[in-house]
Amino acid sequence: MDNKSAFNVNRYDENIRKVIPLYDEIYQQIFSLIKVYCGDKQISVLDTGCGTGNFGLKACESLNLSKFVLCDPSEKMLSDAKMKLADYSCQFVHIGSENLDFENEFDVVTAIQSHHYFDKVTREKAVANCFKALKNGGIFIYFENTAPFTEAGKNIMLKRLENFGMQSGRTLDEVKSHSARYNKEFFPITIKEHFELLNKTGFQVAELFWHSYMQSGFYAVK
Repeated sequence: MDNKSAFNVNRYDENIRKVIPLYDEIYQQIFSLIKVYCGDKQISVLDTGCGTGNFGLKACESLNLSKFVLCDPSEKMLSDAKMKLADYSCQFVHIGSENLDFENEFDVVTAIQSHHYFDKVTREKAVANCFKALKNGGIFIYFENTAPFTEAGKNIMLKRLENFGMQSGRTLDEVKSHSARYNKEFFPITIKEHFELLNKTGFQVAELFWHSYMQSGFYAVK
């Protein structure tokens, strides 16, 4: 495997919509939030865990960017992103958010479906680095797999995702294999735990702005 997601890079874009319901809606929600919070002014953006550059391409097409940095710990993911964004002025850095060293540089920092691969200590470090990278008043926007509050809730949620996967063309073995990754290859925490972490990190504002199936979208203001 060339990254921490369920798919090799050359199959990532092909398969991600079969695993994450309303995948494209996630991006629409993010850009709606950025435009409300930042308006039409020029902004500097850091996209951590940029993957194959899907968010990056939409950002270049729809935002007024003064600076755009994309980071990912996977060289192959970053290579795909570079090809996808070849027509735009971007900076690419081969690094994970747990090792970022930016300070007070960005109006917006994003982490889309990436931090749930971390254990507790590494997640805290990654969020602290995103906080540090923001200017005062900057906004951190991220989506993650989140954990239901109960075991019964987890089982219902995973069954719903399995049904969605099969309706999208995946096999029974594929959807069961994906469910088996829960708390073994990705480590979701509850919405309550997300707020506790954001508050502990020092954000002035922390809000949930979207939730569907397992995916939750949060924003926090420095």
